[in-house]
Amino acid sequence: MCNLYSLTRGQAAIRQLARAMVDRTGNLPPMPAIFPDYPAPIVRTGDEGRELALARWGMPSPLSVLKGRNADPGVTNIRNVASPHWRRWLGPANRCVAPFTSFSEYETAPDGRKVPVWFALDESRPIAFFAGLWARWTSVRKVREGEVTADLFGFLTTEPNAVVAPVHPKAMPVVLTTSGEVDVWLQADWPEAAALQRPLADGLLRVVARGEREDGAEPAPGPEPRQVQLRLI
Repeated sequence: MCNLYSLTRGQAAIRQLARAMVDRTGNLPPMPAIFPDYPAPIVRTGDEGRELALARWGMPSPLSVLKGRNADPGVTNIRNVASPHWRRWLGPANRCVAPFTSFSEYETAPDGRKVPVWFALDESRPIAFFAGLWARWTSVRKVREGEVTADLFGFLTTEPNAVVAPVHPKAMPVVLTTSGEVDVWLQADWPEAAALQRPLADGLLRVVARGEREDGAEPAPGPEPRQVQLRLI
């Protein structure tokens, strides 16, 4: 389960690659460690077209999970899209993509410690996107905060590829690496969009760091390193 990722590239590159015409995020700083319930950028379809906006990481939990609880921290990773709980948000209006430069899974060290292992498209940490869902929801996220209405998001998971499986054999995030895939996820009818819930090809992902709870590696200077892969078409 991916509960930690990073985004260290600027919002101009995100807007370009995702074709977002509206930016509602303000001045977006590098985010070397994004944890559950943190506000993070997503790209979605808004009233004025495709927009870059902030949302809190964690979709509403199913009612069965909330029995006996007085707060709902949210669901970060979504696997069973056939569930009635998730089906209400599968249309284009509630689909989003979450930009990232690397994501982490934990491996168990010989002494029992959980050690973060960071994955990216390559060492230069180019932008890619998680295929996600978003919703505007009223709930108690934290007891001390009380009831709030907030934009929430989570992203889909699938079977791990050969790069992730040795670290986390149960799942990996659904990763989109081209602007064409982003377009399909945000716009297509569900049967076409659902086909994107598959492992990323092994050759497109690699381990880039181990041991730290953030990935603050400086991106390589100059143009986006994988501009050809994340092409505008």
